[in-house]
Amino acid sequence: MTAFLLAMLAATAAPGPAEQAAIFTAAGFTRHGGAWKSGNCDGMESESYEPGKIDTYRDLNGDGRPDAVVTEGGAICYGDAGTHFWLLSKSASGSWTVMMSETGMPGMLAAKGAAGWPDIELGGPGFCFPVYRWNGRVYAVNRFEYEGKRCTAR
Repeated sequence: MTAFLLAMLAATAAPGPAEQAAIFTAAGFTRHGGAWKSGNCDGMESESYEPGKIDTYRDLNGDGRPDAVVTEGGAICYGDAGTHFWLLSKSASGSWTVMMSETGMPGMLAAKGAAGWPDIELGGPGFCFPVYRWNGRVYAVNRFEYEGKRCTAR
């Protein structure tokens, strides 16, 4: 997961309140008091629950516009992985679109798919993780890897 940690450290300054609201709203979150919640964990919040947060806010595909990775956590609603993420892209018109939404920890890799989008390793428990690649329409499983080497999922 080193690629994931490096990507998080390289994130730019946090978006302002209006931009945050636009990102969370596009990802399907609603504001509850001071927290953003997706609704996936309604009634299942526990001590492990972490409301939505913007983990990454920077240009991921080189188009000059910011992209965002939003996460929400909780073992009760997201199992052993403990987290769910939403990858969002900002369009030229300023609207936000969800590019990918999966349970697991996203690791942004150096390899790229269509339009410069990074391959994403979907981490979690285990030793052989799916790597998704943007094909111009959706992020789809491209291969499986563990510590940068191909492996076979079981």
